[in-house]
Amino acid sequence: MTEEAITRIRESYSENRIITGEYDINLSAKCSNGIFVGAKSGNIAVFRGIPFAKPPVGDLRWKPPVPVEGGSEVREAYYNGKSPIQTEWPTEQASYYPCGEDCLYLNVWKNLTDTTENKPVMVFFHGGSYGWGGTADPMYDGKNLVSKQSDIILVTVGYRVGILGFVDLSCFEGGEDYPYAPNLGLLDQIEALRYIQNNIAAFGGDPKNVTIFGESAGGGSVSLLPIIPMAKGLFRRVIAESGSVALTFSKEECREFSRRLMRESKAKSVDELLRLTEDELIKINGKLNQYNNFPQRDGRIVPLNPYLSYKKGDTADVDMIIGTNSHEMNYWIGEIGGIIPFRFSIPVKFENDLKRLPAEDKNRIKTFMSSMNGHSMWKMARFYDEMMFRLPAIEQAQWHDANGGKAYMYYWTVPSTIPMRKACHAVELAYVFGNLEETIYTGEIADETLSDTVIQMWTNFARTGVPSTDDLLWEAYDGKQRATMVISDKPHIEHDVLESRRKLLFPLLKHQINPSYATLDYNVPFVRKAVAGSIALAAGIAGAALLAYKLISKNHDI
Repeated sequence: MTEEAITRIRESYSENRIITGEYDINLSAKCSNGIFVGAKSGNIAVFRGIPFAKPPVGDLRWKPPVPVEGGSEVREAYYNGKSPIQTEWPTEQASYYPCGEDCLYLNVWKNLTDTTENKPVMVFFHGGSYGWGGTADPMYDGKNLVSKQSDIILVTVGYRVGILGFVDLSCFEGGEDYPYAPNLGLLDQIEALRYIQNNIAAFGGDPKNVTIFGESAGGGSVSLLPIIPMAKGLFRRVIAESGSVALTFSKEECREFSRRLMRESKAKSVDELLRLTEDELIKINGKLNQYNNFPQRDGRIVPLNPYLSYKKGDTADVDMIIGTNSHEMNYWIGEIGGIIPFRFSIPVKFENDLKRLPAEDKNRIKTFMSSMNGHSMWKMARFYDEMMFRLPAIEQAQWHDANGGKAYMYYWTVPSTIPMRKACHAVELAYVFGNLEETIYTGEIADETLSDTVIQMWTNFARTGVPSTDDLLWEAYDGKQRATMVISDKPHIEHDVLESRRKLLFPLLKHQINPSYATLDYNVPFVRKAVAGSIALAAGIAGAALLAYKLISKNHDI
């Protein structure tokens, strides 16, 4: 991000105030907690910073969201609510917006020229590895989408992430009183959906026709919400971009983050944690942010095996689009500092995951690696494309279809122009929102014609449950034909994309390989070889220096 862009985001912050005088009734919406007055931009009305729950501060820290209280005050809805607590990060633009504990707000966009009643509603949950993101990110601005598709009401939602949204407090004294702490961000999303059910009609939206969609952590969220009983009936359709129920952790995988929190905070009890100020939490979070938890498979909110809920038909009442990008893992080249750190980090993760597998499954991976050309780094990246993203999406879709639900699958191949990124994680976002000037993932301005096609498919699905357009027939996905919309410069349907990879690696899904890296063991062959190589190199340099010294000494009679 440029300094100019960062400054623009920071300076966009202000607090919404009570309005005591006249206001434009055409830019207002009467909700359960007051009348909110939005701002007009062209033919679009946008309402920013509408609270959907009580601020989760004080005694409500690490507690489930509490419904917002009723009210009749007239209030501005001009400014985004704060981002949840997170560290600043170049690809997470909302991280440069003021952040804090009081972050449970949503934004709404509506087209003022469209008089359609009971408009379809699309609710977006941002990504960010469950540790970053927020509604202030200009990538998620809804103006262009709602300008192009005038009958859509678009909502974006803020929720707790990182240290306040996904942390297991059971190792702290008093932690038994905080059983929902590992999944609070999901509960925030559910509370937002309840609020939308009760209030979206004030904006012209149809509460019976709500589509939830998200990317990365947002894609994982909208995959989990259909299997959480308390979310039943709050939405009708799901679009999961590069996220599935695979983006979850076991209780054991969540413990390392808790241990690190205990060390950094020096707190032994939840009471001591509650005495930390917001500023202290922000500083601690800065030291822990790279170890964020994903939602915990706790058996309370998230099932121990989320796929089983799809197998049992618990999701049959929703329609679903789910898909992934062809080079998901290439996104992390930039996230971890370039190709050299990527080259040295991915083998460590790979060898950690490999060593816990039985010989039969190791042989499957060996066969997969042997089937491709190129550097082992890229082979490993394609392995994780499959295990963390594409195959879990297929598993989710095929069980959803087999047990009464309707599913549609896509595979995104349109590349970024940033060197080595290709069709990486998040590259589709600018297309989906029509925010083509947001080039943080695409590298350069995205193709408007393709963006219009993608927006048409996404919004057609929100309207009817079928994403086909006048020019493109999108067949539903099933476990036999496996129809997949390949989103290229010329979108088209293919059947059973990368069939050989699917058949070879599908049995490995039972190991629930995920992005957890907080407990990586660095005593693996790659590291040992690298260390030995470094020692050998150092010895070689030292030997060469000694030889040079001897030669110089001899020749110069020193």
